[in-house]
Amino acid sequence: MKSEVETLNPTRVRLTVEVPFEELKPSLKDAYKKIAGQVSVPGFRKGKVPPQVIDQRFGRGAVLEEAVNTAIPQFYSEAVQSAELDVLGQPQIDVTSFEDGSQLAFTAEVDVRPTIELPDYKSISVTVDDAAVSDEDIENALDQLRGRFAVFNTIERAAEDGDYLTVDLSGKAKEGELIDEAQATGLTYVVGSKTLVENLDSAVIGMSAGETKTFESTLVAGPRKEEEVDITVTVTAVKVRELPEVDDEFAQMASSFDTAEELRADTAQWVARNKKLGQGGQARDKVLEALMEQVEIPLPEGFLHAEVHFRHDSIVNQLQQAGLSLEAYLEHEGQTKEEFDAEVEKRATEAMKAQFLLDAVARKEEVEISQEEITRHLIERAQSAGMNPDQFAQQIVQAGQANMLVAEAVRGKALAVILTSATVSDESGNPVDLSELLVDGVGAGADDEDEVAETLAGGEAEESQAASARGAASIAIPTIPGA
Repeated sequence: MKSEVETLNPTRVRLTVEVPFEELKPSLKDAYKKIAGQVSVPGFRKGKVPPQVIDQRFGRGAVLEEAVNTAIPQFYSEAVQSAELDVLGQPQIDVTSFEDGSQLAFTAEVDVRPTIELPDYKSISVTVDDAAVSDEDIENALDQLRGRFAVFNTIERAAEDGDYLTVDLSGKAKEGELIDEAQATGLTYVVGSKTLVENLDSAVIGMSAGETKTFESTLVAGPRKEEEVDITVTVTAVKVRELPEVDDEFAQMASSFDTAEELRADTAQWVARNKKLGQGGQARDKVLEALMEQVEIPLPEGFLHAEVHFRHDSIVNQLQQAGLSLEAYLEHEGQTKEEFDAEVEKRATEAMKAQFLLDAVARKEEVEISQEEITRHLIERAQSAGMNPDQFAQQIVQAGQANMLVAEAVRGKALAVILTSATVSDESGNPVDLSELLVDGVGAGADDEDEVAETLAGGEAEESQAASARGAASIAIPTIPGA
């Protein structure tokens, strides 16, 4: 076999392969054997039909076609290995010449991993938020805990800002027709939250339980979006939210501590730990973004196109599982289809560049991954997917994605190398040692270590492909099939 490589652009090549007919003979033999096992010819047992009979009955062309279709993947693979190409995705094959007894010639165009000239990623400097814990931070955290044990007491007075109301709503068109999608009963509404219909706050303030009022509003969603309608609101209950006091009794009820002092001290540690984790997440995003700004990463057009479509279809599937259409989602978000498509492409582009970059760093640093690290990564992925680790592992194996899981773990380790090499300071100018996050020193147990690892490595934030749990600055790192 003879093969040559032509570079079409930085991310795509064309292989020209020539195979002498002699090298096709094993494939021809296999083709006869396969056809013999599929056909029935009187006088011959299945699988024992001679080649000359197959030629007479079904034509030599059918055998040649079967042989070529079987041989091309093998010779393509050999040509890729010979040229030491790092291919991505499936090739576009074109048979340029072949006749019985003559050589087979074909071309294969395929995307390849771009060559990246890495900058000095060990000299990157970034600034993150301060991690100082204030009394206000501690009180806010305690208020969140108190909120879990809040009670809602019904009161006999007119509604005020911040009250919790139980309301019924009924929308009518100006012609008096009831609007089906604007009917609701038993809704809980916080006065001042502006989470339901326009002008509701000004209508309910001053109303008492049992009172009804009609006001004008504009629908913001649905088939009658932006239509002026009349909304009738009936207040059935006015309640106030009361939080428990932070005392010893509350500490014993809401935690494993006996005193409010112990609870407050533990809350301060929790806040400090989360601020440090926040610094780690900020550093991760900023360091990676800074590095990406310093390097040119060409992307394979066809491969990117496939990733964009994959992300788009994933969003549509997730919405359908939630009982929503893409159109309804876009209407709720106030986003056009063009804006949505542009956002999906932007995220796919950033994610793919980040992956190629981390793969290059992993190769340069000769990053290796242990079985223990792979297992840990699998557990983290299973937890994020809400699945049992054994079930998740079985699903990964059945889908043939075990190598992808390993690649993800390697990229996470490469990112950790970049992070620990970077200079990170807080806004006050103090150095931030990210390695401290890997030390069991802030009340960290097994669950805490998982959170630290995910924060530093970036995890596999599947942006639902809508919004990252870590904020708009986060960069999700996708998996490239076959990588």
